[in-house]
Amino acid sequence: MKKALKGNQERRQAARRLKLVKWMGALAVGALVVYGLSQMSYVAYGEADIAVVDFSSLSRSEKRTALEAANRARCTCGCGMTLAQCVATDSTCPLRDGNIVKINTMVEQAREPQPAP
Repeated sequence: MKKALKGNQERRQAARRLKLVKWMGALAVGALVVYGLSQMSYVAYGEADIAVVDFSSLSRSEKRTALEAANRARCTCGCGMTLAQCVATDSTCPLRDGNIVKINTMVEQAREPQPAP
């Protein structure tokens, strides 16, 4: 009788350990997915949206750098939009022409070789 009781307890403990390992694995996979998504760079307004700016002279990585900068910088008129969003969607913004110049400057900066550390 004691052997049967001990065997049942061991099976339950093994099942608990297995369940714990499965949960830990699922949490690890979830954490990896979240980390992967956080590392992916999403650009809300791309080259096609900002057609007034010429990105053709840039490599793929330089273009990504310039677009990320334009999507990060804010329009200073108080609207709360990014430079890229303002240029792409708001043709009535009084600062739109200046924002286009700023994005062109970002394109130039992305094209320049970065100084070695």
